[in-house]
Amino acid sequence: MIQVGKILIFTGIIFIFIGLFLIFGSKIPFFGRLPGDIYIKKSNFSFYFPLVSCLVLSLIISVILNIIFKIFKK
Repeated sequence: MIQVGKILIFTGIIFIFIGLFLIFGSKIPFFGRLPGDIYIKKSNFSFYFPLVSCLVLSLIISVILNIIFKIFKK
């Protein structure tokens, strides 16, 4: 049976990481401007899709969650 305390700690850690990203996310110099991010600008149209930035962020989140799950599995 899953303990309620572990779930609360886990969600708290997730909220801490989300809060830190919202506070310091704009101060990361390379995030959002990596090679491979798609940016198209025309005269009255602009399109931006941070493809590589999303992949890097997904990799970082996956590593952090795997570490947290290994800690709480014991």
